Amino acid sequence: MSTVFEGKSILLVDDDPDMLTALEAVLADTGAAIEKAVDGNQAIEVAQECDPDLVILDAMLPKRSGFLVLEKLKGAGKKRGDKPFVIMITGNEGKRHQVWAESLGVDGYMTKPFRMERLVAAMEELLAK
Repeated sequence: MSTVFEGKSILLVDDDPDMLTALEAVLADTGAAIEKAVDGNQAIEVAQECDPDLVILDAMLPKRSGFLVLEKLKGAGKKRGDKPFVIMITGNEGKRHQVWAESLGVDGYMTKPFRMERLVAAMEELLAK
């Protein structure tokens, strides 16, 4: 695994415990500090506390949607490419949601199911910037 993860902070946000477990397992030996959140409100709280370099964000979350979380993380003058980098993951295959996420400044967008290698490659690319 690439050394771009060493010393980085990554926030994993998903309400599916199996997805969180899989993501955490993939990133376990990377040297990154891993934080987790299971709903949109918790995601905002954790992001404010740990100031992550990268957020893996589910689109459909309880309490506050991933889109509202994305808007909060990327709002207030931030643009695509500003920290934190955000990769949105979703089971929704429609292009309308992807366009909406892109308009809010998402750095990457993947539909489930996806190969973990593809997600890790996207993460490496963003963190290498």
